Amino acid sequence: MAYDVAVRAEAALGEGPTWDTGTGRLIWVDILGCRVHTYDPATGRRTVRTTEQHVGAAKPRTGGGLVLNLRDGIGLLDDDGTLRMLHRDAVPGRRGNDAAVAPDGSLWAGTMRYDEAPGGGTLSRITGDGTATTVLADVAVSNGTGWSPDGRLMYYVDSPTRRVDVFDHRDGRVTDRRPLAVIEDGAGLPDGLTVDADGCVWVALWDGAAVRRYTPDGRLDRVIELPVPRVTACAFGGPDLTDLYVTTARVGLTAPHPLAGSLLVVPGAGKGLPQPAFAG
Repeated sequence: MAYDVAVRAEAALGEGPTWDTGTGRLIWVDILGCRVHTYDPATGRRTVRTTEQHVGAAKPRTGGGLVLNLRDGIGLLDDDGTLRMLHRDAVPGRRGNDAAVAPDGSLWAGTMRYDEAPGGGTLSRITGDGTATTVLADVAVSNGTGWSPDGRLMYYVDSPTRRVDVFDHRDGRVTDRRPLAVIEDGAGLPDGLTVDADGCVWVALWDGAAVRRYTPDGRLDRVIELPVPRVTACAFGGPDLTDLYVTTARVGLTAPHPLAGSLLVVPGAGKGLPQPAFAG
């Protein structure tokens, strides 16, 4: 399938594309650049906000503004630019990474150590009042998280495992972890993911120059090849949720492709699900 360039940029570590149905815009971050980007495909308008900390993810809130997965915890960014901490969890050598909003409006926020040490990261569930519960304690690089259309399954990536795992999900708890798919050697590492309306899981491949789609039974049924090796995450957007937006990175590349760090889009790639806003 053919791709277009939505936003030409040189993000060090572009990540976390999220379609905000309330505003009709795409939100994404440059983690290491401490920037939160928005893009309106209808008008071409873009905004950039700089944060004082590395920012792993930015998601819409039900009351307006954004929730941020920061280096030192979870922050609330209001529309007027005011930032306040909802949950502080500062650990030296660790930062927030990918995050996702569950069907119940809670934020599932991942962390990782800067040196990517095994067991140094976590996945936590944060409710609108700031209550935090550790879901997974011993991960290395907490990445893609998503839910099946009926909310009964949760998909998750701890990148160095090379797996996309699936859990049973009920009432904010997960059980029975098992692999959905294993990325073979030489194909890159699984990074961010999204789930479509058919229940298929789309996963970005870091150092794999591609996005793959897996069926609910773990069968690989589609590959979208891209020119940038470090593909980080993907999400459906646009007014009918059929365009697949893909973030990319240029960090660590000695001779980066001209589009490394840009926001790409694959028009008409599939049919996505509306993403809930954070209930806080």
